[in-house]
Amino acid sequence: MSEVQLKPEEILANFEELSVLESEFEDAEAELIRQSEKLNAPLYQKRAEVAAKIPHFWALVLEQAPPELDTFLQPSDSKVFAECLESIDVSRFEVDSPKGSPRSFSVKFTFKENPYFSNTTLEKKFWFRTALDGWQGHVSEPVKIDWKKGQDMTGGLTDAAFELHQARQKLNSGSKAPKVKETTMPEYKALAKKIESSNDFNSSFFGWFAFVSSYKPVTASESEKAVEIERENVEKQRRGEKVEEREDDDDDQDFQEVEVFPQGDEVAIVIAEDVWPSAIKYYKQIHEQDDEELSDLEVEDLDDDDDDSGDEIDIRGLVGKGRNTKSSGNSPPAKKQRQV
Repeated sequence: MSEVQLKPEEILANFEELSVLESEFEDAEAELIRQSEKLNAPLYQKRAEVAAKIPHFWALVLEQAPPELDTFLQPSDSKVFAECLESIDVSRFEVDSPKGSPRSFSVKFTFKENPYFSNTTLEKKFWFRTALDGWQGHVSEPVKIDWKKGQDMTGGLTDAAFELHQARQKLNSGSKAPKVKETTMPEYKALAKKIESSNDFNSSFFGWFAFVSSYKPVTASESEKAVEIERENVEKQRRGEKVEEREDDDDDQDFQEVEVFPQGDEVAIVIAEDVWPSAIKYYKQIHEQDDEELSDLEVEDLDDDDDDSGDEIDIRGLVGKGRNTKSSGNSPPAKKQRQV
């Protein structure tokens, strides 16, 4: 087979054409998100009304979570959700914003009064942003969890992350004072030290509320500028004009050393794009599992009919999560401790 050879100008022309097409695909995807939200909004409202009548609905949904989320749900986290979680809500808060992105979303957990923290809601927002060097992804801000004394399952990580966030905001507030290198800030050093010595605490799901970015913090102003440059570049490519290369990120700071829950954006997407829209499916899996367990139990019971021991089998503990919790009001069983 003979090799296909293209001239450099042909390669460049094809590349520019593909870049324009890629941008059009992204615009189409954004429009699909907008239309999907519009169609699903009343259905999500109906589901919320039904779920409110089912004890532990969302805790049971989380018990059936996909592996990408289940990995981060420790037994202590499941205990809190089983005892205190009332609802979960996901919203696309920038779906109609001209400067925002329909890919941005928030995840809100609502809790009843509990012995762990005084918050009744913990809402975490994820903004879809673009950096000047071309990176795109979700960034967030730490959520302040008002832990009650001795109950902080993150070992102070959420507090330290929130304090650094406040210090960053003050540093970037537009003051004319000379900028301070972030790595020299006491809040930065305190969080980096705590992360280095608190890996066990960093595994709690509640550390997710302290997540900022898997890349680097990208401000709204930087993102708006980057998006505008991207739009201008696409128009130039449509006209066949040369596009300048993106700016290189000359920031050599290692933001990962102060990142709590590095997989936070991945977990957020699993919740927003899988657990949230498929909550009914996950809840129904519990009943399907119960039916299988009952069927197996009936077969075993028939095999034991000739046994003269007279022992009775208590099936109440075997029909654990779905039907029994709904009728009795008891909390679903906590997860078994994972083997490290």
